[in-house]
Amino acid sequence: MKRENILLWGLVLLFAVLMSVPFLVPHTGLLALIGFIPLLCMERIASQMEKKHIWIYHYSAFVLWNAFTTFWVCNATVGGGIFAILANSLQMSLVFGLFRLSKRKFSGALPYIFLAMAWIAWERFYFDAEISWPWLVLGNSFARTTWAIQWYEFTGTLGGSLWIWACNLSIFGLLVALSDGSWACRNTKAKAATVIGLLALFIIPPVSSAVIAGRYENSMESDDRLEVLIVQPNIDPYNKFQAMSQDQQNAILEGLISKELADRKADSCATPLLVLAPETFTGDIVCGDYPRSRTWRRFTSFLKEYPGVNMLFGASSYDYIYSDEAPSHTARHIRDGLWLESHNSALITDGTGRTEIFHKSKLVVAVEHTPYPAIFCKIDDMLGGVMGRCVGQEEISLLNVAGECKSIPVGCAVCYESVYGEYYTDYIRKGAKAMTIITNDAWWGDTPGYRQHLSYASLRAIETRRAIARCANTGISAIISPSGKILKPTPWWEQASIRSYIPLREDLTFFVTHGDITGRVCTFLFCLLLLALIVRFASRQ
Repeated sequence: MKRENILLWGLVLLFAVLMSVPFLVPHTGLLALIGFIPLLCMERIASQMEKKHIWIYHYSAFVLWNAFTTFWVCNATVGGGIFAILANSLQMSLVFGLFRLSKRKFSGALPYIFLAMAWIAWERFYFDAEISWPWLVLGNSFARTTWAIQWYEFTGTLGGSLWIWACNLSIFGLLVALSDGSWACRNTKAKAATVIGLLALFIIPPVSSAVIAGRYENSMESDDRLEVLIVQPNIDPYNKFQAMSQDQQNAILEGLISKELADRKADSCATPLLVLAPETFTGDIVCGDYPRSRTWRRFTSFLKEYPGVNMLFGASSYDYIYSDEAPSHTARHIRDGLWLESHNSALITDGTGRTEIFHKSKLVVAVEHTPYPAIFCKIDDMLGGVMGRCVGQEEISLLNVAGECKSIPVGCAVCYESVYGEYYTDYIRKGAKAMTIITNDAWWGDTPGYRQHLSYASLRAIETRRAIARCANTGISAIISPSGKILKPTPWWEQASIRSYIPLREDLTFFVTHGDITGRVCTFLFCLLLLALIVRFASRQ
């Protein structure tokens, strides 16, 4: 019995390792194509042994996978990190438990098809859930193996999830056939068809990716392009206000910009240039009353010396609302008749004082956003207001880089928003010709977290075929090509800057035009299978 337990726990550990490596080690994404096989073998062996409490094994497997890959969340918040690991693992385990339940009524391959459809349906739901943490969506496994998934421009990330399930289940099915003797009963044609089909499943997607990639070999070369200056000030967020004042931080940014843009002063008819500064760089922006901000006044005065230069920077911004009663569940009470609503925003301005603002919509749960505010904001008030209550925009809007000759619409995904593929396409549908990402990854320390976050930007570039200028407070800042290549990356935890050009594009990919068809189809099939399962349980078939 002890040897059997060692086998089962060994398979659990092997699954966690195989599924974690693609998120931790570059160019290892293909391991995910076999990563679920140990877990499926564990479930089959444990079922044959009539083991009790099999859920302990698969829940432990998912806890290990989540812990190995996202332990770094604990650097920012220990409680939040532990909760994220345990809660995310529980959801995965519930999907797997539903699969085990389906085996009571479905036979053959049908329970495994049900598992794949249920998993992808859950991933799609997770993108829009009130409490959302889709970091370990299976298709993200290839974020640092982009040579194999250029076809994401058609399917999006959930196409990668489907590929992973198809490969894992195909190999597992072959192993089952070999172990139960059914393989020997097949004729030569059936065996050949099985092997050829399996090889095609593994080979065709990377080969088609190579063919597609050939169209984007020169994707950074364009007659229509935007000059960008990415500034990485490297300010420790944990000591942001204790170590230096906002004026001192502004001076650091201006010094880095002045050093790079000395050649712009004499150019009175300069083409547009976009300066990028990181997320939440300042905290003194009052929406609709920008001159009230010392930082805004300083930046607009500074930019008067640089015609055509626009600065896009992150800010904690606020709306003051005069009302006798609470205007919303998220509003905080300042004094009698005065309430405050907060935002995590991106602003763009220039030397004329022209200013546009965008409020981040995909907010980090608890840190920025209180889920189900009608319930939890009341609890938060009783606890003294410990949770974040940022309010995002209902619809995406663009920011315009203005010059004397033209205005260029760009999108700005603020930090966590770059994880949401279908949401991100709205920037392109709104008319963004290029994309920017501003973030502050320093909360996680020197861990895999900020590297994973950077790599997810490559997926967004492939899905939309828009170049990205990415600015991170402490690194890694970079230019990302439409084919997902990371260019000119800056060092971690150093002041740095990048001056380059990004191409402007107007074409729309299939994924941008039609959205997440893979997720919608898999969700539909899951609903049909779930209905069939319910009917069978109800009729006791």
